Amino acid sequence: MFRTMCMVCRSSDLQTIIDLGMHPFADTFIPESRLSEPDLHYPLACDLCLSCGHIQSRCETDPVARYSDHDYSYTSSNSTVSRAHWENYAVNLARTGLRPGDLVVEVGSNDGYLLEQFRRSDVRTLGIDAAPAMQRLAAERGIETLVGLFGPEMARKAKDKAGPAKLVVANNVLNHSDDVVSFVSGARDLLAPDGTFVFELPYWPDGIRDGHFDQIYHEHVSYLTARSSDRIVREAGLAIIDVELIRYHGGSIRVYAKRAQQATATCDGITGLIQQEIGEKMFDPAMYRDFLAAIQARRSRFLEEIHRLRANGVVIVAVGAAAKGNTLLNYYRLDPTTITCVTDSSPLKQGKYTPGTRIPIRDDTVLAGYGQVAALILSWNLTDVLKRILHGLNPQISFLQP
Repeated sequence: MFRTMCMVCRSSDLQTIIDLGMHPFADTFIPESRLSEPDLHYPLACDLCLSCGHIQSRCETDPVARYSDHDYSYTSSNSTVSRAHWENYAVNLARTGLRPGDLVVEVGSNDGYLLEQFRRSDVRTLGIDAAPAMQRLAAERGIETLVGLFGPEMARKAKDKAGPAKLVVANNVLNHSDDVVSFVSGARDLLAPDGTFVFELPYWPDGIRDGHFDQIYHEHVSYLTARSSDRIVREAGLAIIDVELIRYHGGSIRVYAKRAQQATATCDGITGLIQQEIGEKMFDPAMYRDFLAAIQARRSRFLEEIHRLRANGVVIVAVGAAAKGNTLLNYYRLDPTTITCVTDSSPLKQGKYTPGTRIPIRDDTVLAGYGQVAALILSWNLTDVLKRILHGLNPQISFLQP
């Protein structure tokens, strides 16, 4: 079903700005036992609300199908880069006034790695996640997790269980919600009177500037700018008190908010970012026509290069079984006839297959057995780390630029 109203302001003034064709769920990796089952494909397109500027997926999909039909395979502790980011995150946020015994709730708590870091500050923790598989992994760390989609009802359940939270964090999950205002309203309800809500997720303008269309996929329902972040927070009765731009995931925005009555001044940082976004025409449909033309031209050049290499006997592999990688593989129409395998260090993904394209996922060590081999790094945010690892396995590997 196509969205007919903006999920933030309820305007019907929506315009499609990016259309990548039909795609499966990007974060659903297929186990061998289910290879005979078809992949469901949905239109992958983004609509811009011409009234409030919010950017959202055009096609509505079932969140239960997105997160529960297959075991969710992404873990927040999946790399040294990710672990270092969450370790620093916990240290920095603990300095915002957390005291021993305070409650920290993480929405989208995944395998519990971040909450495990907060525990070092002697605070109480509670996780909330939509994926049952993540609850099981978090339990191994001793992190209690409630399973379900987050909103006011889940917030009441969490508050009844553990009390009001001094800090509610939601990292790379608000953009997965089918009702972002309800999500933030739930965070508000869960907060103690002086509590802080912090969310972090990919920053849309960074992706557009860098041509990273692959961060568009069905699990990402919203694509946030400073302008839309400010509108969503205000709709939910909160106010932004601080904002940071960080390089994680190739460029992310981290927003700090409190109850509106607790915010004593306008956040200059968010005002400045909004003006910058307007200046860069992030809310102008014409700019996205040029963006689409550029990525279509890149696709054509890359496919020509792939066919030339294969004609010369070069084995083509992809590295990093990431959700964003699946958007690229499906948009470029790359499959096992072109890509021999995708390698990944996560045991949760090895032995499975990519959605739609059905490329087998193997351990990185298989690369040691190839002679002439060219690698397409799908987890481009980890390029420097991955190149060092892969050259250690096989110094003959060359790298492709998609």
